[in-house]
Amino acid sequence: MQADLNTILPEILIALYAMLALVAAVYTGKDKLAAPITYLTAAVFLGMSAYIGLNGSDATAAFGGMFQDDAFARFAKVMILVSAAAVLVMGMGYLESRNMMKFEYPILVALSVVGMMFMVSAGDLMALYMGLELQSLALYVIAAMRRDSVRSTEAGLKYFVLGALSSGLLLYGASLVYGYAGTTLFSGIIAAAGEGLAPIGLLFGLVFVMAGLAFKVSAVPFHMWTPDVYEGSPTPVTAFFATAPKVAAMALFARVLHDAFGGVSADWSQVLALLSMLSMFLGAIAAIGQTNIKRLMAYSSIAHMGYALIGVAAGTALGVEAMLTYMAIYVTMNIGTFAFILSMERDGLPVTDISALNLYSKAEPGKALALLVLLFSLAGVPPMLGFFAKLGVWRAGVDAGLYWLVVASAVASAIGAFYYLRIVYYMYFGEEDAGSTLDKSRSPVLWIMLMGSAALMLIGVISLFGIDSAAAQAAAALVN
Repeated sequence: MQADLNTILPEILIALYAMLALVAAVYTGKDKLAAPITYLTAAVFLGMSAYIGLNGSDATAAFGGMFQDDAFARFAKVMILVSAAAVLVMGMGYLESRNMMKFEYPILVALSVVGMMFMVSAGDLMALYMGLELQSLALYVIAAMRRDSVRSTEAGLKYFVLGALSSGLLLYGASLVYGYAGTTLFSGIIAAAGEGLAPIGLLFGLVFVMAGLAFKVSAVPFHMWTPDVYEGSPTPVTAFFATAPKVAAMALFARVLHDAFGGVSADWSQVLALLSMLSMFLGAIAAIGQTNIKRLMAYSSIAHMGYALIGVAAGTALGVEAMLTYMAIYVTMNIGTFAFILSMERDGLPVTDISALNLYSKAEPGKALALLVLLFSLAGVPPMLGFFAKLGVWRAGVDAGLYWLVVASAVASAIGAFYYLRIVYYMYFGEEDAGSTLDKSRSPVLWIMLMGSAALMLIGVISLFGIDSAAAQAAAALVN
């Protein structure tokens, strides 16, 4: 029992912290502690990420194999914690200036992060569902945090209703898998599935489980919630949705498919390849008509999840390594881009229309250049780091024989480049529009996040700071 508790120590500590912070805030004036709790939560996340990253040891299991602590889980947890901390800190100014800084916000984020950490360490269908629901319930609440806004309330309600549907699909699939495998443990399921000879009922269960997980990564055709939730939620919440939960869901996808269904990869690889292709093309084409930058980023995230799924669809250690590296780069790009979106204001009010960026380069050349680097990276333009992220998943796809998917993704990438380059066009060659200039942002945190992310997109071409080797180690731990 002691060994089991030591294995899940980071999750226990963050959960205890969230409960203590909740009690402290309730008994000491509620929202007066909102800002200190937010900074403290970010510090706790960074501290835990350092603890997890520096205390890497051999893979261990807790509670009879229900919880797995290996290099794969640790890599994903560090990404989740660091991105959550960054988003918490950079959203502070936005929430405070609009009187939305509630003490519940950082506590709900902390609880959702605990759920994500459980997800990536799941070794059992019940543990998977528990982590998934803990994450989801907290996210439903913060999506509807702005109670005086119809759009925010609508976003929360849509996310909740569609999330409940995806949970139902997942549970139905899990019950089918349990019925045919006789166990909920991944180790038992992979033994029951065998090597390419899984019972048809078990495969039906796998399809339903994949449908539930595809909703969490907003893969087509389970993407319908994403644009409305991204647009309606407060921008700091949207930034959170676009980072940590995406990492957790993608890591969970790889965990379930390799740990529980690794012997029948030929069966799920073709389904994932189709989801990947549909996501890339819908994300690339649907974003062309968007003028709201948050909706545009929603379709961008759908397309990027499609690219990351190429790595999972490959069904190899190289594919998982490429997916993890892709997600690390994607999260970094998104943090920088959303730092810029958070700074888009006119007369103190938030602006989301991309036409507001007309000739922005004249007013703030430094920030415009940083955003240009990030947009080029999102588009996959060399020599930005985003290009090498795509190159990694393409290499994994080619290695696995998915030539048609790699070619399709290159076409989708070329189409998707249009809407990123359109923003660059507005910034540097847009029409002069008197009175439309954005306010100059005075937030040093947003400036640091924007410039830091842009710098990493260039420096990362020279050195990935060990992320590639850590991703390779994580992939080897999962695909053995």
